Amino acid sequence: MAYADFVTAMMAFFLLLWLLNSVTQEQLEGISNYFAPASIAVTTSGSGGMFGGTAVTADQGAGLAETSSPTVTLDLPPPEAGSGPTESTEDAVSEDQAEKVLAEKEEQQFDDAAREIRETLEKLPQLKEIAGSLVIDQTAEGLRVQVVDQEGVAMFSSGSATMLGRTHRAIDLVAKVIAKLPNEISITGHTDAVKYAGGETGYTNWELSADRANSTRRALIQAGVSPERLAKVVGAADQDPLVSDDPRNPRNRRIAIVLLRGTGQTVE
Repeated sequence: MAYADFVTAMMAFFLLLWLLNSVTQEQLEGISNYFAPASIAVTTSGSGGMFGGTAVTADQGAGLAETSSPTVTLDLPPPEAGSGPTESTEDAVSEDQAEKVLAEKEEQQFDDAAREIRETLEKLPQLKEIAGSLVIDQTAEGLRVQVVDQEGVAMFSSGSATMLGRTHRAIDLVAKVIAKLPNEISITGHTDAVKYAGGETGYTNWELSADRANSTRRALIQAGVSPERLAKVVGAADQDPLVSDDPRNPRNRRIAIVLLRGTGQTVE
């Protein structure tokens, strides 16, 4: 019998939950308002009781606080309906949509910038020499423009951070394009695996790559790029070769200029 009562009570409980979830918010509030005036009074009953079965409220038993309890009124918040999106959910969805639109716009801007650089290289004969030295691609980090050495065509003086004339022309071209975009910029200097000739004095490929990155930073600023957009300037020495199977390849000597993804615009 006890088990049967338990099963019946559980069935009634789950039926109640189902009913609460299936009605509208207005119906729930109506039910709540109907029962709002209800109160619970504590009584003392029985032939041996002090009050002979009479209900005692807080007003009537003010002098008998130790043997009686005051009337208790329940003031419960109305239950919530179990359907329909909340305002916070709608805000999150609209914010995700706005971020998606911004990402698509940024991707288009990157594509346009890359196309403009390539078209300029093809149109201007004076830039023909550096056409093979500009490598443009998109990475997870952002739009990357690399100024690389070619066989017999260096971008810097040997073992130095001094830019050659062709390098200045390449940086000026890149600066004119990226100055139109709002993204922050990262600059990384790279060398090949050939040890720096003066390494015994403490100046190594690490210092050389960092100095070349800073030379590029100064050249970009002189060409019109805002200094506030420069987020990172580092030297990577020979630790991230462009031609990984040939660490001494001259193309490993390069400067990587990256327009950082997601830094140009914010969600309103």
